[in-house]
Amino acid sequence: MDFLARQGRVRRALVEQQLDALIVTHLPNIRYLTGFTGSAGIAIVTLEATHFITDSRYMLHAQTEVAARLFPVEDSYERALTDLLKRERPRRVGIEAERLSLARYEFLTRELGDGVEWVSTRGIIEDVRMVKEAEEQQAIRRAVELAAQVFAEFVEEIRPGVRERDLAAELEYRLRRAGAERIAFETIVASGERSALPHGVASEKRIGYNEFVVIDFGVVVGGYCSDMTRTIYVGTPDARARQVYAAVLEAQLRCEREMRAGMRACDIDALTRDLITARGYGAFYGHATGHGIGLEVHEAPRLSRHNEDRVPAGAVVTVEPGIYLPEWGGVRIEDVVIVNERGSEVLTPTPKDLLVV
Repeated sequence: MDFLARQGRVRRALVEQQLDALIVTHLPNIRYLTGFTGSAGIAIVTLEATHFITDSRYMLHAQTEVAARLFPVEDSYERALTDLLKRERPRRVGIEAERLSLARYEFLTRELGDGVEWVSTRGIIEDVRMVKEAEEQQAIRRAVELAAQVFAEFVEEIRPGVRERDLAAELEYRLRRAGAERIAFETIVASGERSALPHGVASEKRIGYNEFVVIDFGVVVGGYCSDMTRTIYVGTPDARARQVYAAVLEAQLRCEREMRAGMRACDIDALTRDLITARGYGAFYGHATGHGIGLEVHEAPRLSRHNEDRVPAGAVVTVEPGIYLPEWGGVRIEDVVIVNERGSEVLTPTPKDLLVV
């Protein structure tokens, strides 16, 4: 990973916004800029250099992997940060408005007084992160492939009488055994009427006959996430079940076929939403079509009907339309894809025809 090039892109954004420095407190952003994989630190990007503050627990760790000038914590992170800012003397300092705590902000303003103009920023680093480098794409590809390989063997565990929670535990165990660094988010296993809950995490409910089971899960490999959803039918699907599943699959395939770089996110969302609406289920599809994925499982761009930003080439996103019918059940199908000028490359290899067990 070329951390210096990434820092250079952020520096150009600082110039555009007339900032002298940016305080970075969100750990995924810190990792993206410096390579730090620990759990405590602050990065400060100035127009001349990148500095990294951490304590004694991580200093040796940082010396071997961080692409920045190290600044040790001797008293507190807040004191180290103010000492560094007093030394560097930036005038206009950006803060990650959605990440910096109020307590830390009050400390900084009290210690530095009128000498610094604080500027609330959003998305400076996230916008840079949206376009994935080749190494990042490869890491995501590895995570997607590991998840798919494990899922192919795991499907045999889905049967009547098994608790949702036990299915989730078994899947996560197999994923860790296969090499996942960690699970990307709490695994969703939702069956029967509960499959109408878009984020129905695994419960004590046991899998029944003639019902859908939605399984949504992801892993982290090399720091990068995967995200995949498949919906399985246990029993013999009736006409309604097949109709709902077919509508979701048709919408997803259409989106993956027609989306391309340069489209507005809301227009990509319309590729799924318009079709599901035409099939009569628009009122039962509430969430966005997808989201960016990378160091975090949910990141920019958001493929939402409310987002008019254009999706750049090199963005890696999910495509995950769904239909959720209260007191009946739901269906969601999700892949990870790379967006390019010609269309999209679907990374998820798992078949999407309705799987009946």
